[in-house]
Amino acid sequence: RAQLIQRFNLPAEPKYLDQVHSNICLDASSAECMGDATITKEKSMVCAVLTADCLPIFISNRLGTQVAVAHAGWKGVLNGIIEATIAKFDQQDLLVHFGPAISQKNFAVGSEVYQQFMDKNIKFDEAFVSSGNKHQLDIYQAARIILKGFGVENTTGGDQCTFAQKDKYFSYRRDGAQSGRMAHLIWME
Repeated sequence: RAQLIQRFNLPAEPKYLDQVHSNICLDASSAECMGDATITKEKSMVCAVLTADCLPIFISNRLGTQVAVAHAGWKGVLNGIIEATIAKFDQQDLLVHFGPAISQKNFAVGSEVYQQFMDKNIKFDEAFVSSGNKHQLDIYQAARIILKGFGVENTTGGDQCTFAQKDKYFSYRRDGAQSGRMAHLIWME
């Protein structure tokens, strides 16, 4: 972590979280650390999340006066981390970028997970390819569905696969619990 600060000449130490797949979005200046997203209006305050298949979502208002980053795995999506993060923005005119996550092709979930998504919002059916009891989740599409509900239509990213691109990314599903983690940072200068 010290090397990250030095190598990228970060303006401050990143606000790291104890990530628990929740719907908790914390202000980066908060002393609290348990959550899955950080947001700030302060310049040089570095928001951070760590992932190894889950979807990192970078968000800024168009004025560039508020930024956030969220850790959105399937549990966090179901628990409302995207909605909780969007709700913390002063205005809803937002720019959103998806960092690298596992692709639909490599992300099979069970029927119980599929049903939890359907119980939350029937529109999530668009994020699945199903065959019998096998359901492949497009976490990028699930996030787009939620964002569209807030009027956010224009997103970038969403074309990487942490599982398949072994030369570029860490993947928990591919490498297990000992997999490394990628740090995703956002701040305003």
